[in-house]
Amino acid sequence: MFLDPVLRRVEPLLLRLDRIAGGRNAHEKIVESDRDHHRTVRAFRWVFWLLAVELLIGLAAVVIAVVIAVQAGSIAAVPFAVWMRALIVLAMTATLFYFAWRAALGWRWAYQRLRLFAQIFPVITLVMAAIPGLYPAWMVTEQIVFSLIMIGIADFLTSDHMRRVYRKPDADPASAT
Repeated sequence: MFLDPVLRRVEPLLLRLDRIAGGRNAHEKIVESDRDHHRTVRAFRWVFWLLAVELLIGLAAVVIAVVIAVQAGSIAAVPFAVWMRALIVLAMTATLFYFAWRAALGWRWAYQRLRLFAQIFPVITLVMAAIPGLYPAWMVTEQIVFSLIMIGIADFLTSDHMRRVYRKPDADPASAT
């Protein structure tokens, strides 16, 4: 892979970032055979594709907001909540890509963060979408689609196989189910 030399040079920086994001368990990796297992690889392939769709949805929301603002001749034509939501979705998706990438490399902390956020974000998003008048109808629709895709990501991450593979190192394998 052409990025290998670059990644090797930045890996010490990434490990420091992992230490901040992963806390005291940042050093825990799953065994290589579990990381390379076809079911683990397939799950992450789906997660990356679904995150890519999330990114496209987030970019589309920004484009729609810009088009509305340009047509109206004022950035104020688009509510502040819409701008914040659109930008937060993009930042959040970038963070989830980082977690997914590190989890696919076998870092247990990244899997835990990714799974947690994939389970929490749909709830938050749907609650916010239900607040009357907070967002225009197009953004409410975007939030519902975003939530459904995020639930799909959570489904892959919470499968019996993935929970077993990413269980706590000293945990009993039978307790992961």
